[in-house]
Amino acid sequence: MSYKSVLMKQGESGEKTDSTQAMYNHGEADVSEVLINLVDFSAFYGTLEVLKNINLPIAKKKITVFMGPSGCGKSTLVRALNRMNDEVPGFRITGKVLLDGEDIYAPTVDPVLLKTRVGMVFQKPNPFPISIYDNVAFGPRIHKLAKNRGELDSIVTESLQKAALWDEVKDRLGKSAWGLSGGQQQRLCIARALAVRPEVILMDEPASALDPGSTSKVEELMVDLKENYTVVLVTHNMQQAARVGTSVAFLYKGDLVEFGPASDVFENPKSPLTEKYIRGSL
Repeated sequence: MSYKSVLMKQGESGEKTDSTQAMYNHGEADVSEVLINLVDFSAFYGTLEVLKNINLPIAKKKITVFMGPSGCGKSTLVRALNRMNDEVPGFRITGKVLLDGEDIYAPTVDPVLLKTRVGMVFQKPNPFPISIYDNVAFGPRIHKLAKNRGELDSIVTESLQKAALWDEVKDRLGKSAWGLSGGQQQRLCIARALAVRPEVILMDEPASALDPGSTSKVEELMVDLKENYTVVLVTHNMQQAARVGTSVAFLYKGDLVEFGPASDVFENPKSPLTEKYIRGSL
């Protein structure tokens, strides 16, 4: 199935290693552009190994997509990038996740501060039961990013603008966030993540609960965000991966089967498993 066919199908329905450089020899990016580097990374729930020796570079200001069938480990992998799995009983890792060359699992790293650098947007919109303004201002207040109300107002405004929501809510910032539509709530959650000035935005199936119109707006927003942020997207939707992805990592039963530019993965997959998945026979 060609890259173009994948797109058309919607209408029918840190540490620099040699292996890291090799992954980029096909012209996707220079190794100097890597922001996150997974090195010999494995993840376990108790004795169950759910991710197996993953080596994966994630480039700055690109959209890297994790795709694969249910249970392949992609959600565990994306949550490992900001240590959201830490509180899960029995969860442990081996190997490294390097952010700008620093191992985020090192004892010296504060997981709370890490989450300001690596933000997260979930599958289902989860705005707090407070005003639109206070949702966006929540993180900056906690982390004392604003010296006064004027600075806080600027952060809220800028974040809502970056999330393509400002024009829709500027006259009702004091109203409950729960009064927004599902698509608006998801963009509000993106604004809330942006408000703490992260380097990376993780998105775990951010449009799966949305209608087609809202999905289109979120996809457009993702593409805009990569101008200033590194985006990592988990999706089951191959058409979405083809539309927005810069690079695609295909996972199967905890293994990283294939990784490369989105066009290459969809146009000329190197692994028979990837080809079967794209064709819908896996």
